Amino acid sequence: MRLPARSRHALFAAVACTTLALSACAGSDDPSSSGDVTLGFVNGGDTSFHSCLQKAVEQTAKTENAKVYTSNSHQNAGTELSNIEDMISRNVSALIVQTVNVDALKGDIAKAKASGIPIYLTSVATSDTGDILGAAVVDLKKVGGLDAGWIAQDAGGRDVQVGIVAGAPGAASDLLVGGFKSGLPATAKVVANQPGMFNPAKAQDVAENMIQANPDLDYAFVANEEMAFAVRKAFDAAGAGDVKIVTVNGTDEGLAAVRSGQFSATVANSALTIGQTAVKDTVALLAEKKVDKIANIPLVLVTKDNLSEAPQYCPK
Repeated sequence: MRLPARSRHALFAAVACTTLALSACAGSDDPSSSGDVTLGFVNGGDTSFHSCLQKAVEQTAKTENAKVYTSNSHQNAGTELSNIEDMISRNVSALIVQTVNVDALKGDIAKAKASGIPIYLTSVATSDTGDILGAAVVDLKKVGGLDAGWIAQDAGGRDVQVGIVAGAPGAASDLLVGGFKSGLPATAKVVANQPGMFNPAKAQDVAENMIQANPDLDYAFVANEEMAFAVRKAFDAAGAGDVKIVTVNGTDEGLAAVRSGQFSATVANSALTIGQTAVKDTVALLAEKKVDKIANIPLVLVTKDNLSEAPQYCPK
């Protein structure tokens, strides 16, 4: 039977020395802070988003007087489940999970629920929120739709060709691409759609093949800015510098690329805000304080015209 939150906190303090001796799966052995609440953060990958998200989680945990253990699933659903099992073995107060694949969440949540440990999700939420503590949600379909809307406005009713460099199949990428395709006007034809696996080298190969097969390409949607830089490099090398790129993140580097014209637009969804929200709301929900169970992260379509409106992306 799951102990009440207050009793659990006393128990966690008593076993802190024991948990320090356990090792994390592909993650940090030592908690980044100390306190009555112990959080397990299971990160999903190795992009700048994931790095900034983890930094935000760790920094915010310190301000909330919570311990946090971290692990990384490296885009592997099997590793994600192993990481969750490891965090369960530490008897953490709650899990915060940036999932690799939405389809993997069913097993992850069932495993945590069976152990009596609540799970808080970042970026996405399940369709049935009854089994989770909460979520800091980025409307990824809306993100894709915002980029598609910019293309629709820029194209002005012309027939145009569009290429898509997706991320890794599952979770974020599928939602982003789905929202993007749904938001395109009827006059925009998607002539290529290939996964870049959130890997710049892979994305560059995809872009090289894409522009060779589609020399009349007008626009490209790229699922994150790291890949978008590689795509820009490939297009420019092929003499296709006029292909307009829209992308996602809102990093300092991405905003600079919008300012310089390398990217035409990016959708800012702050990793800092997601991480801060996840930790603060998890701690509050564990204490049965009144906060929204599902927190919606603000989105901003950033172009040259509104660069100053972009939120801070990554903790300092």
